[in-house]
Amino acid sequence: MSAPRSPLKRWLWNLRAGRIQKTMAATAAMSGLPLGLEMYLEHYKGSFGDIWMWSPIITSPLVSAAGVAGMRSRTAARTVLPAAGALYALNGLIGTYTHLRGVVRKPGGLSEPTYNLVMGPPLLAPGSLILVGAIALLGAIAQRER
Repeated sequence: MSAPRSPLKRWLWNLRAGRIQKTMAATAAMSGLPLGLEMYLEHYKGSFGDIWMWSPIITSPLVSAAGVAGMRSRTAARTVLPAAGALYALNGLIGTYTHLRGVVRKPGGLSEPTYNLVMGPPLLAPGSLILVGAIALLGAIAQRER
Protein backbone atom coordinates (compact mmCIF):
# COMPACT_ATOMS: atom_id res chain seq x y z
CA MET A 1 0.00 0.00 0.00
CA SER A 2 1.48 3.37 -0.96
CA ALA A 3 1.44 6.52 1.15
CA PRO A 4 -1.39 9.03 0.50
CA ARG A 5 -0.55 12.16 -1.52
CA SER A 6 -2.16 14.81 0.73
CA PRO A 7 0.34 16.12 3.33
CA LEU A 8 -2.15 15.73 6.19
CA LYS A 9 -3.21 12.25 5.11
CA ARG A 10 0.43 11.26 4.65
CA TRP A 11 1.27 12.52 8.17
CA LEU A 12 -1.66 10.59 9.66
CA TRP A 13 -0.64 7.50 7.67
CA ASN A 14 2.91 7.76 9.03
CA LEU A 15 1.63 8.43 12.55
CA ARG A 16 -0.55 5.31 12.52
CA ALA A 17 2.44 3.30 11.31
CA GLY A 18 4.68 4.69 14.10
CA ARG A 19 6.88 6.65 11.71
CA ILE A 20 7.16 10.00 13.48
CA GLN A 21 10.88 10.66 13.87
CA LYS A 22 10.89 13.90 11.82
CA THR A 23 7.74 15.11 13.57
CA MET A 24 9.28 14.60 17.00
CA ALA A 25 12.51 16.26 15.90
CA ALA A 26 10.49 19.21 14.56
CA THR A 27 8.57 19.45 17.83
CA ALA A 28 11.82 19.61 19.79
CA ALA A 29 13.24 22.15 17.34
CA MET A 30 10.22 24.42 17.60
CA SER A 31 9.99 24.18 21.39
CA GLY A 32 13.56 24.95 22.46
CA LEU A 33 13.92 28.61 21.50
CA PRO A 34 10.53 29.86 22.77
CA LEU A 35 11.10 28.03 26.06
CA GLY A 36 14.60 29.49 26.26
CA LEU A 37 13.27 33.01 25.75
CA GLU A 38 10.57 32.51 28.38
CA MET A 39 13.12 31.14 30.86
CA TYR A 40 15.49 33.99 30.13
CA LEU A 41 12.81 36.56 30.92
CA GLU A 42 11.74 34.78 34.10
CA HIS A 43 15.28 34.17 35.32
CA TYR A 44 16.16 37.78 34.49
CA LYS A 45 13.40 38.79 36.93
CA GLY A 46 15.19 36.61 39.47
CA SER A 47 18.46 38.44 38.69
CA PHE A 48 20.09 35.12 37.74
CA GLY A 49 20.68 34.65 41.47
CA ASP A 50 21.73 31.01 41.03
CA ILE A 51 24.30 29.84 38.48
CA TRP A 52 21.93 26.99 37.51
CA MET A 53 19.54 29.59 36.05
CA TRP A 54 21.84 29.86 33.03
CA SER A 55 21.81 26.15 32.25
CA PRO A 56 18.39 25.94 30.53
CA ILE A 57 19.11 29.21 28.68
CA ILE A 58 22.24 27.65 27.18
CA THR A 59 20.71 24.26 26.38
CA SER A 60 17.55 25.61 24.71
CA PRO A 61 19.32 26.57 21.45
CA LEU A 62 21.15 23.23 21.58
CA VAL A 63 17.93 21.21 21.64
CA SER A 64 16.49 23.37 18.83
CA ALA A 65 19.61 22.87 16.71
CA ALA A 66 19.56 19.13 17.43
CA GLY A 67 15.89 19.03 16.40
CA VAL A 68 16.66 20.73 13.08
CA ALA A 69 19.54 18.32 12.52
CA GLY A 70 17.26 15.40 13.37
CA MET A 71 14.71 16.58 10.81
CA ARG A 72 17.37 16.62 8.09
CA SER A 73 19.41 13.56 8.95
CA ARG A 74 18.51 10.09 10.21
CA THR A 75 21.98 9.80 11.78
CA ALA A 76 21.59 13.07 13.71
CA ALA A 77 18.13 11.96 14.86
CA ARG A 78 19.68 8.85 16.36
CA THR A 79 22.77 10.49 17.91
CA VAL A 80 22.65 14.26 18.45
CA LEU A 81 18.91 14.54 19.14
CA PRO A 82 18.79 12.07 22.06
CA ALA A 83 21.96 13.51 23.58
CA ALA A 84 20.51 17.04 23.52
CA GLY A 85 17.14 15.70 24.70
CA ALA A 86 18.70 13.91 27.68
CA LEU A 87 20.61 17.05 28.63
CA TYR A 88 17.43 19.13 28.35
CA ALA A 89 15.42 16.67 30.46
CA LEU A 90 18.21 16.65 33.04
CA ASN A 91 17.95 20.46 33.14
CA GLY A 92 14.24 20.04 33.85
CA LEU A 93 14.94 17.69 36.75
CA ILE A 94 17.52 20.08 38.19
CA GLY A 95 15.05 22.94 37.72
CA THR A 96 12.31 21.06 39.54
CA TYR A 97 14.65 20.56 42.49
CA THR A 98 15.91 24.16 42.52
CA HIS A 99 12.39 25.58 42.17
CA LEU A 100 11.16 23.43 45.06
CA ARG A 101 14.17 24.57 47.08
CA GLY A 102 13.28 28.18 46.23
CA VAL A 103 9.72 27.73 47.50
CA VAL A 104 10.96 26.09 50.71
CA ARG A 105 13.43 28.97 51.31
CA LYS A 106 10.69 31.60 51.19
CA PRO A 107 9.60 32.85 54.63
CA GLY A 108 7.33 30.21 56.10
CA GLY A 109 8.42 27.59 53.57
CA LEU A 110 5.82 24.95 52.77
CA SER A 111 3.74 25.91 55.83
CA GLU A 112 2.58 28.97 53.82
CA PRO A 113 1.64 27.24 50.56
CA THR A 114 -0.98 29.70 49.35
CA TYR A 115 1.59 32.48 49.34
CA ASN A 116 4.88 30.74 48.62
CA LEU A 117 3.62 28.56 45.77
CA VAL A 118 2.26 31.67 44.06
CA MET A 119 5.13 34.05 44.80
CA GLY A 120 7.99 31.55 44.61
CA PRO A 121 9.49 29.94 41.52
CA PRO A 122 6.92 28.00 39.47
CA LEU A 123 7.14 24.32 40.37
CA LEU A 124 5.65 22.99 37.15
CA ALA A 125 7.65 25.14 34.70
CA PRO A 126 10.73 22.86 34.58
CA GLY A 127 8.43 20.02 33.57
CA SER A 128 8.24 21.55 30.10
CA LEU A 129 11.97 20.89 29.68
CA ILE A 130 11.50 17.29 30.79
CA LEU A 131 8.68 16.90 28.28
CA VAL A 132 10.62 18.36 25.34
CA GLY A 133 13.65 16.26 26.32
CA ALA A 134 11.47 13.14 26.40
CA ILE A 135 10.08 13.95 22.95
CA ALA A 136 13.64 14.27 21.63
CA LEU A 137 14.64 10.97 23.26
CA LEU A 138 11.61 9.17 21.83
CA GLY A 139 12.33 10.66 18.42
CA ALA A 140 15.59 8.75 18.40
CA ILE A 141 13.85 5.39 18.61
CA ALA A 142 10.85 6.19 16.39
CA GLN A 143 10.84 5.13 12.77
CA ARG A 144 11.50 7.76 10.13
CA GLU A 145 8.64 9.04 7.98
CA ARG A 146 8.46 7.97 4.34
